Amino acid sequence: MVLTPRGLRFMGRVFPCTIGRGGLSTRKREGDGATPVGIHRIIGCLYRPDRLAIPCDWAVPLGPRDLWSDDPEDEDYNLMVRAPYSASHERLCRADPLYDLILLTDWNWPRAVRGHGSAIFLHQWRRPAYPTEGCIAFDRGDLHWIASRITYRSRVIVPPLASR
Repeated sequence: MVLTPRGLRFMGRVFPCTIGRGGLSTRKREGDGATPVGIHRIIGCLYRPDRLAIPCDWAVPLGPRDLWSDDPEDEDYNLMVRAPYSASHERLCRADPLYDLILLTDWNWPRAVRGHGSAIFLHQWRRPAYPTEGCIAFDRGDLHWIASRITYRSRVIVPPLASR
């Protein structure tokens, strides 16, 4: 998968997508809203079993206590954690459908460098052209099409010239 100015190129198709409000960055930092330049492996797939069928045979179901730590000072920074959890985090089971299906990348993982930015997900967009906090987001149907065809360790290439 390669990010281009027109969208994400994969299997001979180009999928419209949105990136972070901070654009692309070679110096990703926590909270900057940027999508990091680089080659990112897909290392996991999470999904809401109460909202959709399993998208691929290696997907892991999400539950209401599943969170993602985004606190650079916490020992579990940039890892999935469970509620109750006192450090800063993002809820993975959201009321909206943005995280019904999440493809996890290896950005700053498994040994996170504090402050270099927490998870970069591929997930559903709010609406076309609406930026993310650094993730790459897609139309729901396109995301499901991609998820059903990738494999564990597929790569997302974000070149510095993919400016949008």
